[in-house]
Amino acid sequence: MAPLVDEITELLIAELNLRRSPQELDPQAPLFGPDGLGLDSLDALQIATAIEEKYGVRIPEGKEAHPIFQSIASLAAYVASAR
Repeated sequence: MAPLVDEITELLIAELNLRRSPQELDPQAPLFGPDGLGLDSLDALQIATAIEEKYGVRIPEGKEAHPIFQSIASLAAYVASAR
């Protein structure tokens, strides 16, 4: 699953215009909140759309999506299991 984590890291950097290198992003770090990337709900929507387009995987909405959006690693695990 490491290549998928790397791909999703690159996708997040490109889609969200993050000014960070892939090595700076911890795949286990939270995507939201002050202890992680500090993303917001608009960022989540943008990520979901990009993942759906790139991988053909539908991401659920609402509370079902919360565990999926915990980290880059959880996004990768969801994409791997939903393919």
